[in-house]
Amino acid sequence: MPTGGLTDVAGIEVGHFTDPRRPTGCTVVLARGGAVAGVDIRGGSPGTRETDLLAPVNSIDRVHAVLLAGGSAFGLDAAGGVMRWLDERGIGVSVGNSIGDRLTVPIVPAAILFDLWVGDARIRPDAAAGHAACEAAGRGRVAEGNVGAGAGASVGKLFGIERAMKGGIGTASMVVDGVTVAALVAVNAMGDVVEPGRRRVVAGARTADGDELADTMAQLRRGEWPARLQVGAATTLAIVATDAVLTKAEATKVAQMAHDGLARSIEPIHTAGDGDAVFALATGACGRPAPVTLVGALAADVLARAVLRAVRAAEGLPGLPAARDLDPAQINADNETETPLARHPEPP
Repeated sequence: MPTGGLTDVAGIEVGHFTDPRRPTGCTVVLARGGAVAGVDIRGGSPGTRETDLLAPVNSIDRVHAVLLAGGSAFGLDAAGGVMRWLDERGIGVSVGNSIGDRLTVPIVPAAILFDLWVGDARIRPDAAAGHAACEAAGRGRVAEGNVGAGAGASVGKLFGIERAMKGGIGTASMVVDGVTVAALVAVNAMGDVVEPGRRRVVAGARTADGDELADTMAQLRRGEWPARLQVGAATTLAIVATDAVLTKAEATKVAQMAHDGLARSIEPIHTAGDGDAVFALATGACGRPAPVTLVGALAADVLARAVLRAVRAAEGLPGLPAARDLDPAQINADNETETPLARHPEPP
């Protein structure tokens, strides 16, 4: 059955690990059969692992998982647990060694976001967390909001964390002409989340009293600059996926185009304090190619919807209210902006 999320793409599984000790965690996207992959990184403070190999000029063209994690740079350790889980199942690139054994090496790109603001910063995702996320992975409906890599995420931090709001995990999908395109995003932006087209702020920086949305871009246009800019304290991470057949270069182009979905729904985006990264996966499960321009355009559209779902599904933490806390109508508001096709995609 369609889920309205990333798992609608055949060959993709999603799992979260949410640490019970403080709001942090990791999210894994598994492609056990391998998926052609690309990546595009535009934020000024990225934290990544194994992304260079995704360049179209490099040899490896398939990955077996992508990991998104909290914990800042410490969270990259969680990728080791994903590799161990895949290795236990013989999933990876087949290689040999000096005594003739055949081994597999899982390919697991990863990216992290900064969530050390909340709780005990000494607690962050590790290899055990990555392994647990794999154990939890499946093809069912993807949990959204305060889970996985989005557990400690926040938005609207340009004027300081004390005026920020809660971010989280969101996902969305659509089917066009038999091709499924979907997105999953961990929204942890320096900027505000806005409704594309309407430019209405949904979650972001609050006024000094904390009771209303301040509208970061409106403040900047008035010359109201923050007294101090925090570097490397945000980052929105996304994975877009399709069941179409794409080359590695085409997957990279889809990742580039999908960033437009972030630009439509987050203002400002790609700042010096964000490490924004978009991965693109193509499982090829539908058995036919699709025009890369079509897939990229749809990926941007569905990613913007996933961003809105993330903040609308989020629940507030002490000092970090959620969109629903300032406006209870936001709880179900995502249904107003999605098309019927996006809510009820055709099966692949």
